[in-house]
Amino acid sequence: NCTVVNGGGADAVATLRKALVIGANEAIRVNATPTDGFFVAKQLAEVAKNGGYDLIICGKESLDYNGGMVPGMLASLLNYNFVNSCIEVTINGTSAKAAREIDGGKETISASLPLVIGGQKGLVEEKDLRIPNMRGIMTARTKVLTVLEPVTANNNTKVVKFEKPAPKSAVKLFAADDLDGLINALHNEAKVI
Repeated sequence: NCTVVNGGGADAVATLRKALVIGANEAIRVNATPTDGFFVAKQLAEVAKNGGYDLIICGKESLDYNGGMVPGMLASLLNYNFVNSCIEVTINGTSAKAAREIDGGKETISASLPLVIGGQKGLVEEKDLRIPNMRGIMTARTKVLTVLEPVTANNNTKVVKFEKPAPKSAVKLFAADDLDGLINALHNEAKVI
């Protein structure tokens, strides 16, 4: 049984309906504007507590702020085991074996359920991705999409300011045969040699 959950406004309904079309059994939308990672994790934790889920799969980070905070916070709020950057998971009864990318290789971890996973590319093989079809579209019409009101949660983070990176300086080109000019510029201007 697969349930998809989103914290967002009515514009999220199309995404939830698509998830129902490609195989989710139920969709839940928490009617709230996500303000920070803790707020989102608190909303998801409330849904998870009431749903009794054994496995929760989150994205590694959001597309808007790239915070990467929600999966870890959610696991902490629920007191569930947690695996981040997960590229593979196998469930066997009440235990799971998960693989995650690390510098220079792959680490395999075993954990007991319930478990929160911060998934990333590779968790689902491309051959296993489903394309919406007419049967899925017709079936999705009978599936439940529940709208819940948010629980109270403090914003634990706030944006102090946004800054653009400093503009890059102009590129200085040297002729292929001007080795002396290049060495002089690296030594006296860039001060890297």
